[in-house]
Amino acid sequence: MGLEIERKFLLNGDAWRILAHDSERLRQGYLNNETHCSVRVRTSLDRAWINIKGVTIGAQRQEFEYEIPLADAHRMLDTLSVDSVIEKVRHYVTVGRHVWEIDEFEGDNSGLVVAEIELGHADEEFDKPGWIGEEVTHDVRYYNTCLARHPFKDWV
Repeated sequence: MGLEIERKFLLNGDAWRILAHDSERLRQGYLNNETHCSVRVRTSLDRAWINIKGVTIGAQRQEFEYEIPLADAHRMLDTLSVDSVIEKVRHYVTVGRHVWEIDEFEGDNSGLVVAEIELGHADEEFDKPGWIGEEVTHDVRYYNTCLARHPFKDWV
């Protein structure tokens, strides 16, 4: 069984940009209405994955992910997504022994930028650079499943 331990934060400015060592454009959609789990399809430039996550709110939950054919993923996103498809650019920034994933959302979620860090265990210590702001790990509005259903542009 896979287990994901992830914490999510808002950012304090753009100082992280000069540290980004890689970026990729992602497109993702959800194939169910998450009663017990979310089923997500995600594509990058030349690869695709299907991902199943438990809906436990917080930093720790079950996760399974498998690579799938890119053409299949595009077809699933175009025909089976139950809500809007999320588009974002993910930037990678290494700080200490961890890699921060910083998502800049586009489309209906334009203007939202969120940083995530995956940890080996729930109480693992990590370097928190000055450009990391408020923690939103437990705020479901920032979950991608929620952003597909209730995009950032509709927040008031």
